[in-house]
Amino acid sequence: MSSTDLPQVVPAGDAALLATFANEIRLEVNARVRTVARALDERAEPGILESVVAYATLLVHYDPLRLSYEQARALLLEVAAVATAATGEDSRLVDLPTVFGGAYGPDLPDIAQRLGMAEEQLIQAFIQPTYTVYMLGFAPGHPYLGGLPPQLAMPRLESPRARVPAGTVAIANQATIYSLTSPGGWHWLGRTPIKMFDPSRNPPTHLQAGDRVRFVPISEQEYLRLGGQDEEKPER
Repeated sequence: MSSTDLPQVVPAGDAALLATFANEIRLEVNARVRTVARALDERAEPGILESVVAYATLLVHYDPLRLSYEQARALLLEVAAVATAATGEDSRLVDLPTVFGGAYGPDLPDIAQRLGMAEEQLIQAFIQPTYTVYMLGFAPGHPYLGGLPPQLAMPRLESPRARVPAGTVAIANQATIYSLTSPGGWHWLGRTPIKMFDPSRNPPTHLQAGDRVRFVPISEQEYLRLGGQDEEKPER
């Protein structure tokens, strides 16, 4: 895929369009989506309301009283044709303190056993990469992270838990951080005291698509000192 490949564009309701750049999840595809999204935002075209980045697609909301679908589509393709890596964002590097294991990561022993690793080896394998936020979804501020070592990837739980605490760091075929307390079917490794979503902040989300993330192990005492909530045992 070259830097100027044009996406396939189709209507998404009567006030949005969906641009598909590829049919696979790859970092370079996601980077292309983010590049076009930023270029579109920087153009600040009247009638374009919002662009939403996903793995390999870009959802563009527009005002149908100011732009027709054809006009919005032509504008997007025009921007995509000239947007290059030079217009892409400078990605932030965000360190996330995380307490691993115990009641904060109750799946750690089982995962380590299944993978034939010691728990400390598993933690070290997990924290070694620098992850990339592909997108936010599922809940406000909930990041999906690319970069999980292939040997740590595994299927989701057969029966999702009814309650996963906010801040839970978890893995399946990727890594994620639960931004709000919610149901979830990923495997718990630990928890961060950093709030992924806070409506009183500007912006309200701690992470953005394109950010690079490193997990930094901390003790339970440090987790609590940084404002983390006390342990919650998982519902099985």
